[in-house]
Amino acid sequence: MKNYIKLSDIEDLESMIREARSLKAHNPDSKVGTGKTLGMLFFNNSLRTRLSTEKAAKLLGMEVMVMNADKDGWALEFEDGAVMNSDKAEHIKEAAAVLSQYCDIIAVRAFPGLKDKEKDESEHVLNSFKKYASVPIVNLESATGHPLQALTDAITIQEFNKAERPKVVLSWAPHPKALPQSVPNSFAEIMQRLDVEFVITNPEGYDLAPHVRNNVKVEHDQEKAFQDADFVYVKNWSSYENYGEVLKVEKNWTVDQSKLKTTNNAKVMHCLPVRRNVVIADDVLDSENSIVIHQANNRTFAAQTVLKRILECSK
Repeated sequence: MKNYIKLSDIEDLESMIREARSLKAHNPDSKVGTGKTLGMLFFNNSLRTRLSTEKAAKLLGMEVMVMNADKDGWALEFEDGAVMNSDKAEHIKEAAAVLSQYCDIIAVRAFPGLKDKEKDESEHVLNSFKKYASVPIVNLESATGHPLQALTDAITIQEFNKAERPKVVLSWAPHPKALPQSVPNSFAEIMQRLDVEFVITNPEGYDLAPHVRNNVKVEHDQEKAFQDADFVYVKNWSSYENYGEVLKVEKNWTVDQSKLKTTNNAKVMHCLPVRRNVVIADDVLDSENSIVIHQANNRTFAAQTVLKRILECSK
């Protein structure tokens, strides 16, 4: 693995999941990262992604440098041929080249603006780092995807699965802010690579992009979608069709215990942070159905597996 920018960078998903679960179970004294440095740049807030990836790197023996790019660094220009007479003090060409001298792997988190669909889908920030850096790049959540979270989710489902072919439902839920499609995009993509019955449920106007959904069934009746589900993954996202907008929804889509009555005692997942009693009710989050804390714990082992494979590839 040379980079981990998108899920297609994983050639053998089952092998990745097995390795992550093995790292979690046995915690081997692997110091493949000794003498190596991970640099993490955050253009947006983070808790689990930042701390789990830092822990994963240190478990491999790496040194870690973390920077809140927009607060601590110079404002970066990403346009080629730009006349830099505005507030942008440094070009990505120099920034990525310099960081490549300091770091053996560069990890970047950069959310979408949710204003310009074409610009967001170009993954302008992440691809600029890939273009101008001379070391591997890891995606800590980008404009259109969160592959570290998706790998975590696949690990978690395999850990808790008891069915031969589980039914997994990705459910939209309300949120007061416009949120990216990044997490649901990557979750939908990785579920299509596993042997599961996968269903997406969301209100009209909130369908994910056609190239993300492919042939996945989209059910606009949440209660119908939940029938016989083994896993329910709850996540809000803004409209893709009316890009970045929060549309009016008549029905209550908050997930509470009443919504789970027709499931197969489904385990409930969320990437966190979660707004209680807006996205998921207390009676679900505080129940045995909730595996959100277990899911968050697996973030470390997903990141550890990715970093380990990149380091082994670059030897």
